[in-house]
Amino acid sequence: MKSPSTDLPAVAPEYNGIDRNAFLFGWTPQAEIWNGRLVAIGFVAYLLWDLAGYSVVRDVLHIVGY
Repeated sequence: MKSPSTDLPAVAPEYNGIDRNAFLFGWTPQAEIWNGRLVAIGFVAYLLWDLAGYSVVRDVLHIVGY
């Protein structure tokens, strides 16, 4: 009798049978995963930029008059 943890495939497929981390163009589940990753990277990059003193939001609010 095999242990269930050793029966896992090397790459976990999505429901469409393709690797979840594959970079596919178009409306695919993989595209949603990559969009989320890139948005998270952009959000963290903006937070670091803001902490460094280059606040775009503050500058825009200053221009608008707030």
